[in-house]
Amino acid sequence: MLRAGIVGLPNVGKSTLFNAVTRTRKAEAANYPFCTIDPNIGIVTVPDARLYALQKIAKTNVVIPAAIEFVDIAGLVKGASQGEGLGNKFLTHIREVDAIVQVVRCFEDADIHHVTGTVNPVRDIEVINTELVLADLETVKKRLEKIGKDAKRGDKVALAEEAVLKKLEPTLDTGKPALMVTLTPEEKVISKAFFLLTDKPTIFACNVKESDLAQGEKNPFVQKVGDYVKTHLACEAVVISAQIESDLVDLSPDEATQFLKELGVDESGVGKLIRATYHLLGLRTYFTAGEKEVRAWTIHAGDTAPKAAGVIHSDFERGFIKAETVAYDDLINCGSVAAAREKGLYRMEGKEYVVKDGDVLLFKFNV
Repeated sequence: MLRAGIVGLPNVGKSTLFNAVTRTRKAEAANYPFCTIDPNIGIVTVPDARLYALQKIAKTNVVIPAAIEFVDIAGLVKGASQGEGLGNKFLTHIREVDAIVQVVRCFEDADIHHVTGTVNPVRDIEVINTELVLADLETVKKRLEKIGKDAKRGDKVALAEEAVLKKLEPTLDTGKPALMVTLTPEEKVISKAFFLLTDKPTIFACNVKESDLAQGEKNPFVQKVGDYVKTHLACEAVVISAQIESDLVDLSPDEATQFLKELGVDESGVGKLIRATYHLLGLRTYFTAGEKEVRAWTIHAGDTAPKAAGVIHSDFERGFIKAETVAYDDLINCGSVAAAREKGLYRMEGKEYVVKDGDVLLFKFNV
């Protein structure tokens, strides 16, 4: 299962958000730096309204959503790349995740201490990114030094690595993340082996006060973050209120819906964040639907039908014959598989078919 790490400066709402995302109280949320030392880990279901529309068609009581893993990582401070605060530990934990959710504080509150004394989310982003870039720059330079002799001897593997490292180094040297370097698919495979921190897909969670959630996009801090990450980092920002989300943990679904309605919000910000993170990880969903259950299955964008079948069981991939397929929208519009079949929207696909997000599939296999 792929992991997304929740990171940020101390006291920006990381642990509160983790508790909300995982609907638990596993992470201690306190008003002092480094209340999180060892990372908290939780399995998170991906909200998807399509499951419940399919449930009505399949006439089943069992619905199983897709899931990803979230990790709450200790707060980072300036100098982490040199071991300040919990620097080395923090950086190690980030290396172990597949994507980053960076929480930035976008609210003023005299009762909640900010590690730098003032609220400035763009500065906070720059502090964290600088530390990650510095750590990556050190990694790249050490690797270049290590493979130098082999590259001079003409070793093909070393030369290929050296070419990628020399592409990465100038960008990192200017303070920009490795993610912004244009690499070929082959070069990306080589780069992945370096485990660079700034090569991980990143999304920014703008943490606002309860009163700002309904119109979060108008919050001046949020606007600055949105402009900055789009221009400098080619990333997306979403608005959440970690405290509200944490309060929702103790409410029933109906109570939570009513509470959000009173705040002028249709959906929990955490739901949007989870879905955005899921897509950030390059994940997509296909469905199986029958009387036994309706279930969301997780695949990578670009996976073919046999690979998608293998997510259910390796035998499905090994003995794949064909996939009976209908697009989610077509099935919902038709109201049943029979009606979709009559209209020619229910079709057979072979081994080369690339599964699309929302496909409803039934696999035929023989082992």
